Amino acid sequence: MTRLSVNINKIATLRNARGGNLPDLLKMALDCERFGAQGITVHPRPDQRHIRYQDVYDLKPIVTTELNIEGYPSPEFIGLVLAVVPGQVTLVPDPPGVLTSNAGWNIRENRIFLQDVIGRFHEKGIRTSLFVEPDPEMVRLAGETGTERVELYTESYARLYSTGREDAVRPFTRAALAAKESAIGLNAGHDLNLDNLKYFRESVPGLLEVSIGHALICDALYFGLENTIQLYRRQLV
Repeated sequence: MTRLSVNINKIATLRNARGGNLPDLLKMALDCERFGAQGITVHPRPDQRHIRYQDVYDLKPIVTTELNIEGYPSPEFIGLVLAVVPGQVTLVPDPPGVLTSNAGWNIRENRIFLQDVIGRFHEKGIRTSLFVEPDPEMVRLAGETGTERVELYTESYARLYSTGREDAVRPFTRAALAAKESAIGLNAGHDLNLDNLKYFRESVPGLLEVSIGHALICDALYFGLENTIQLYRRQLV
């Protein structure tokens, strides 16, 4: 079974819109776990427009599944990860002002940098994942950095799904085979939802984990958080 990690950034966005502590981010994280989430994902950005660095410190002692911290490996982010020691860190190539993650790493150009960062995380026993395009070459190059996993950037699959799901998923199937050949674990995320998730899971071999936030929180407005998490879990069986 593919594991579901719930990204709670949008809950923090709602809280920050009015100040105060409604909704209560920590309670919502615990509720996500209680309702069936198998991990909690956060992506603190430099402007702290949703998840704040303090949120990450507060979440660490209460999350009982797996805490996954996403972000660009700036000195501040590296310091946060080394201090918190999450179960997994997912490195993304986001520039500071980007609205959302919109590309995978060019590992050919950043291999030495990523090797150094990953080495520091490994000294603390933190599993690493690199955010990459569905490109077999990039997946194979990821293996040279020492990372244990890659996370496939699924925006193109989601965008093309309605016009031809077989063509949309084909690059991801190839990337998954490259991951297996390189002995790298496989995660995925970005714009996966209740419409396209099941077919993706069925078509991409070895998929260990998906991280879903925006679509899941939107669905929860209609179906309720507990029911929504269960609906997503059923797509991953």
